[in-house]
Amino acid sequence: MDIAMLVYEYPPLIVGGLGTYAMEITQQYVKMGHNVTVFALSNGKLPTRELWRGIEVHRPELVDTSDSMPTIITEDVKKWGMGLKFFSDITLYNFLSAAELVNDLNKKEERNFDIVCAHDWLSILGGITVKKELKIPLVFHVHSTEKGRTMGGGSKVISSLEEQGGDAANLIITVSHAIRDELISLGFPEEKIRVCWNGVDASKYDPAKVKAEDALKVRERYGIKENDKMIFFVGRLVTVKGPDRLIMAMPNILEKVPNAKLVIVGLGEMSSYLLDLVNSLGLKDSVKFKFEFIPEEERILHFAACDVAAFPSLYEPFGIVCTEAMSMGKPVVVGARGYSGLRDQVVSAGPEQCGFHVNPQDPMDVAWGIISVLADPAASKHYSENARKRVLKYFTWETAAKNTITLYQEVLQRPRFPLRDMENLNSR
Repeated sequence: MDIAMLVYEYPPLIVGGLGTYAMEITQQYVKMGHNVTVFALSNGKLPTRELWRGIEVHRPELVDTSDSMPTIITEDVKKWGMGLKFFSDITLYNFLSAAELVNDLNKKEERNFDIVCAHDWLSILGGITVKKELKIPLVFHVHSTEKGRTMGGGSKVISSLEEQGGDAANLIITVSHAIRDELISLGFPEEKIRVCWNGVDASKYDPAKVKAEDALKVRERYGIKENDKMIFFVGRLVTVKGPDRLIMAMPNILEKVPNAKLVIVGLGEMSSYLLDLVNSLGLKDSVKFKFEFIPEEERILHFAACDVAAFPSLYEPFGIVCTEAMSMGKPVVVGARGYSGLRDQVVSAGPEQCGFHVNPQDPMDVAWGIISVLADPAASKHYSENARKRVLKYFTWETAAKNTITLYQEVLQRPRFPLRDMENLNSR
C-alpha cells in the first residue's frame, strides 16, 4: 500500500503525543512492507525532502503570511494574538503540502497513492484537497477535539474544520471508545467511526532493562529515601491534565501515607501557580518539581523509580504516558470522568485490575485512588504485573499499526466515490 500521511509534527520536531504516534506508527508501516510519504510542518531549518528510517518526509518551505491573514479570516481567529502566526503557518502548510503531493509527486513524478490520511484539524484541509484532486480515499484520524481540549469552549473555526473533516472522510479513526462517543455527540457520522488504540514500544519501556541503581539515583535526585513512596506525574502543566488536583490531594494522601512524595515533571502555563499552591498548602517537603521536557531515556528512569503513576486528566483521548507507565509495570491512577480514553486503558476492578479510576475534579477521590495503591503492597504488586501484561496484549505499536492497516484496507475495498456532499460542505 502507498500511504500519503499529512501530520503536523514529525521527528525531529515532536511537540507531544501526536508526534510520538506519527514517528512510531510510520516505522511500523514500513516494517510491514508499505510505502509511506509524510508531509509535516517545517521550522525553516530542516530539509524540504529527505528519507528518514525508510519514510519519505516532505516539509514544504513556508513564508510568513500572518500580516495579510487578518483580512481574510474570521473574528474568532483574529483573537488568537500571537497564535495568529501559528494558524497562518498551519494553513499554508496544508495547501503547500497538497500542491506538492498532487502536482509534483503525482503529476510530474507519476507516483500514485492508495490512500491519504490526515491527523487532526492541523492537516485536514490538505487531506480534503488531496482526496478531491487524486480521487483517493481520505482517512481522518481524530486524536482529540477542540471542544474536548478546551473543556467545551475553544475556536469555532477549528471545530468547523473538524466537522468538515468528518464529512469529507471515507473513514474516521479515533483513539478510544470514549472519543468515539464524543464524536457521535458532536454530530460526526457514526457509521464512519472506528476505534484504534495507540501503543508503546514495550521493548524499550521494559522494567527488566533498567538497573536498580539507576532508578535509585532518580529518587535520590529528589531527596526521596528508599522507604518513601514516590508518586509520579509527567505531562503538560495545563488545567486539563489535572496536576493541581494531584497537589490538592497530597494532604489527604499524607494522612494515610506519611512518607509519600510527589514528583511532577513537565512544562506549561501552570508552573507558577503550582509552585504557589505547594507553598500555600505547606507541601514543600513532599512535592518536587522538574520544569523540563525530559528525554525519553530520562522518562523511562522516572517510571522505573516511582511506586505509582498518576494522571488525573479532566479530558484525555488516549494517554500515551499512561501506557508507558503500564509498560514499565507501574500501577496507575487515572481520571475517568467525562470523555476519558483512560477508561479503555486501565482496568479498575477484577482479576486484570492494573489501577484505579478516579474523579479528577475531586482531590479527595484522587487521594483515595493513590492511597489504595500505596497502602496495600501485595495488591500493588498484582496491579503492576497486570499493567505490563495488558500492554503486551493490547497496546504495542505493532498491534496499533496492524489494526490501522486493516481499517485502511477496509476503505480500499469499498467502491470509490467523489467527495461526499460537497455542496453541503461548502455551505457550512
